[in-house]
Amino acid sequence: MKINGELSKFKVAIIAVALISIIAQAGPASAATKTITCYKGTVVKKVTTAKCPSGYSTKKPVATATAPAASAIAFQGNYSGKVSLLWGDGYVQVTSVKATGTGNVGDLAELSGTGSAAPAAQCDSFAGSGTLGTGANTMKVAFDTSAKGCAAEDSAPTKITFSGNAVIKSGTGKYATAKGTFKVSGSFSIQTSTAGKSETDAFSMTATGSINLK
Repeated sequence: MKINGELSKFKVAIIAVALISIIAQAGPASAATKTITCYKGTVVKKVTTAKCPSGYSTKKPVATATAPAASAIAFQGNYSGKVSLLWGDGYVQVTSVKATGTGNVGDLAELSGTGSAAPAAQCDSFAGSGTLGTGANTMKVAFDTSAKGCAAEDSAPTKITFSGNAVIKSGTGKYATAKGTFKVSGSFSIQTSTAGKSETDAFSMTATGSINLK
């Protein structure tokens, strides 16, 4: 029994040595390779090192919005159509202007507007505003204090010439950010200036300037 017991211990020792040998040969388990992403401006680099190369960072840069570049559109239009007037006691109301433009007007070929004046002399100031274009892309313009109208004669019938600066006040669609000033001149003829009378006359106008889009 003693011999058998010693043999059993010997077998156990052999098995233990074999296991230790196997474990030693296998060595520690290899760690999984880790990849990190590094950024430098617009350059992206993936590395397997513990940290990014010099000049690179693991922090992704925040994209910055680029403002659209401003542009200027040359504008030159010759408009012709009709103006409707209503005469009062000491004033005249431009109830409607409808005209169509030719030249470098793009999609702003249609003109509609209104105005008023209280003429006390042969040349006098007036107020007026209008819309250029139709549909989604339009611009609203208004005459500034430089606007003047002059009658060729001191009583009707006579020709009225007008001139001044038309300032862009607002816009829609692609003209939503439009700014600028047009030099404007034009004419129409009146048949009467009697209070209570209304009339519709031929109208022509030229506008030149730049449309600045931001």
